Amino acid sequence: MSDIARICWWLSEAMSHPEFAGEPATPLRGDTTADVAIVGGGFTGLWTAWHLKQSDPGVDVVVVEQSECGFGASGRNGGFISGYTDQAGHLADVYGLDGACAIIEAGDTAVAGIAHWLDSQGIDAWFRPDGSMAVASSVAQLGSIDNQLAAARRVGIADRFTPLDRDQVRTHCDSDAFHGGYLLDDGGTVHPARLARALRQRCIDAGVRIYENTTVTPPNPDGRAIIETAAGTVRAGSVVLGANAWMASWPVFKRRLVVRGTYIAITAPAPELLEQINWTNGMGICDVRSSLRYLRTTPDGRIALGVGGQRGSFDDRVDARFDSDEVGRRNAVSAIRKFFPSFRDVPIEASWGGPVDLPSTHEPFIGSLPGGRVHYAVGYTGHGVAPTYLMGEILAARVRGVETAHTSLPFVDYTPRAWPIQPFRGIGASMVNAAVVKRDDALDEGRRVGAFTKFTTGLPERFGYYIG
Repeated sequence: MSDIARICWWLSEAMSHPEFAGEPATPLRGDTTADVAIVGGGFTGLWTAWHLKQSDPGVDVVVVEQSECGFGASGRNGGFISGYTDQAGHLADVYGLDGACAIIEAGDTAVAGIAHWLDSQGIDAWFRPDGSMAVASSVAQLGSIDNQLAAARRVGIADRFTPLDRDQVRTHCDSDAFHGGYLLDDGGTVHPARLARALRQRCIDAGVRIYENTTVTPPNPDGRAIIETAAGTVRAGSVVLGANAWMASWPVFKRRLVVRGTYIAITAPAPELLEQINWTNGMGICDVRSSLRYLRTTPDGRIALGVGGQRGSFDDRVDARFDSDEVGRRNAVSAIRKFFPSFRDVPIEASWGGPVDLPSTHEPFIGSLPGGRVHYAVGYTGHGVAPTYLMGEILAARVRGVETAHTSLPFVDYTPRAWPIQPFRGIGASMVNAAVVKRDDALDEGRRVGAFTKFTTGLPERFGYYIG
């Protein structure tokens, strides 16, 4: 079994099928050249490679991945495929109404693009375009639901949101824990590892050279178009950096990203219980806590539930601490049992974690290093399945030196506010994170939020940071 199959259930399931496992790629040994060299074999890097090959089949593209393609967030995430509709209000705050509308429209094209790609390639990645539902999992969260609906009206997309009272929510998913919410006509769910591995194979078929199990030296801030490793180099006309949270420890991005952990638990199949609670489609669900809980089903009748805002990093490094965490696992399992008591006796088949790259705007950003030959996209905050398709398209256009309908979106060449230096970044993030979870738990249980907790959770906004 491939090492990455042990990371999470998605990867294990995908790698058990030859069409998704594919043949292993060799590490880089010695020096080579390419027209375009890409760091990172996840969605950002692979979509960039795909878009480049579609524009010019003759372009020589190399992808260098530290483990195996799909090892990182691309293969481990919750599998929610959506654009930016649910972020309408925040997008308007950061980029203005026109900017928000442009990004939302572009996000819709990304969702449609992936759907078309899966269909045209004949890939069964469990894509179910059944939209999503946000719920208030406590009475205290109903105010956040109202705020989201008000933001949708402000941006002019209220017709895409369907408000639901408690009884209406239960017709879509029958849980006593849900007190209201709304439906959103945006995307659905997908098997993220099947998508990542299928994309890897299609890139190989198109002529992309992939080197796996090859760790890259952090890029030089001066923008030299060269990828250096312990065993060789790739000299290229252009370089694309798409290594997600792993870029947080690189000097050029060190002040732009904070790494947080998210953890997921998945049950054994119980399709008959899903039928009892009316949740038989591919609709994704999230509650509106700041320390988000997100959940979805699988075609074979499982529930997968993830919890956000968990473990952080004091040194910006991503290591095995983010692969698994007992506290994160307990929180995810506890939420499954709380939301769906009928699943109390259903075994938890697997649990896993992964890193999330958080910029101060809570939105991704694209740019280039000095010299204009090294380009990057990063900062997906756990919402990257569909947006990476869009970023790959933009990065490919930037490499080719062409303008498209999306190369002038507001997050292109946008530099988010820098986070504080270490150790203050790590200490502050951990303090705020703990306070946010404590506040959310108190509100959900109808308890008073203490003055110190309230003060601590308000610190990021006071200093111009948005943590969601």
